[in-house]
Amino acid sequence: MINENAIIVESLVKQFKKFTALDGVSFTIPRGSIYGFLGPNGAGKTTTLRILATLLLPTQGRAWVAGEDVLLHPEKARGRFGYMPDFFGVYDDLTVKEYLEFYAQAHGVPRCQWRKTTDDLLELVELGHKREDFVETLSRGMKQRLGLARCLVHDPDVLLLDEPASGLDPRARVEMREILKEISRMKKTVLVSSHILPELADLSTEVGIIHRGRMVASGSVDSIMARLGASRVLEVHVLDKAEAAVQVLERQPGINDVEILSEEGLVRAVFSGSVDDQVAILKSLHEADIPIISFNTVGGLEELFMTLTEEEGEN
Repeated sequence: MINENAIIVESLVKQFKKFTALDGVSFTIPRGSIYGFLGPNGAGKTTTLRILATLLLPTQGRAWVAGEDVLLHPEKARGRFGYMPDFFGVYDDLTVKEYLEFYAQAHGVPRCQWRKTTDDLLELVELGHKREDFVETLSRGMKQRLGLARCLVHDPDVLLLDEPASGLDPRARVEMREILKEISRMKKTVLVSSHILPELADLSTEVGIIHRGRMVASGSVDSIMARLGASRVLEVHVLDKAEAAVQVLERQPGINDVEILSEEGLVRAVFSGSVDDQVAILKSLHEADIPIISFNTVGGLEELFMTLTEEEGEN
């Protein structure tokens, strides 16, 4: 099944004895997207990724990765994706270079390409200076980046990443996020799961939210919020020209209830527009010569997540 979608999941069910881990999960991921797969711990994220990675058979349903049926043609599918589980082992007694060359050989990469492949990937994950160091000497963040490089040795179309920033400190999380953005610019599709929303808020072009084994939403944040009739709050901090900013904002699409919150120039409005509307608003403020200190929306992905995973009747 080959079309504009890099990943297609149709009605996946996975039962472990009497426990249903996945209950009819369906979603699609457009090619070139960074798809944030969100859900509380135990929601079904890892089970879904293991099925896509051909490591687990579903009870029912089908799935395709980069046009390959993961159930009918698992070996072909494995050549089209790179998979990074939430916990993975490394060979401590290999150097960083040897570690990547080992996986290049395992994936059938010709030996004549090993040096260039290794050098390019180490540059991408900023580990070029560690190529002769033993893996055991690397920090956790460096090992995570090395694991990401390992996923790319055979130049796959799709990356399946299960909690790639798990256990990392804030600096390492930022470094991982920037590398994923660079990978996306390489026209690869990235499915990245997480239960930590801020990791994915400014990274994902599409999101899927899973809760108790069921998909409760999939698509762009703006489209999902529009479907739910949800609004965000736009906060603009301006210098000296708060009244002028209010006049500009009141004329913009998706803006309601504009007010000045402080004498320091903080202006707030209810906002129900799209990302393109935000760009237009910011452009209008600049064209009106209004000096902007900050411009951001409040709510968005976190509010959406809490709304969709709220349990009726819970105490």
